[in-house]
Amino acid sequence: MYQGMLHLHNLLRWIILILLLVAIFKSIEDRNKPFTSDHRKTGLFLMICADVMLLVGLYQWFAGPWGLKSIQNNGFSNVMKIPALRFFVAEHTIGMLVAIILIHIGYSFSKKNIPDPAKHKRTLLLYGLALLIILISIPWPFREVGEGRAWFPGM
Repeated sequence: MYQGMLHLHNLLRWIILILLLVAIFKSIEDRNKPFTSDHRKTGLFLMICADVMLLVGLYQWFAGPWGLKSIQNNGFSNVMKIPALRFFVAEHTIGMLVAIILIHIGYSFSKKNIPDPAKHKRTLLLYGLALLIILISIPWPFREVGEGRAWFPGM
């Protein structure tokens, strides 16, 4: 089951990145136009995927070898000294939580009764920050912590 969740986590990564890019592009392109239901739907789908990703990630953190078990086996202070363990135990987890919070805040602005240009500006800022944090927090194959990982595992 862990392998299946890992593949789902990887698939959702690409969906979230695409949805973030679409939401950001729409806010840039339509910055002086009305904030429509299409803008809200993109944000809603983004938020739902991010929440599912969070649940899958929490399962992996508690059931997999990189999170809680790593702390139990090595001790927290030792985990913080090893870059790859620290990345998955703390950096990846905290970064993604912050990004999901920013996505939620961005979506909440789309429902507020504020001028449409302000909605576009705020969602652009919050989704842009979330995208930046996600890109930093992903264990890409070209990074030391992602070395040896495939771009599309299981394919």
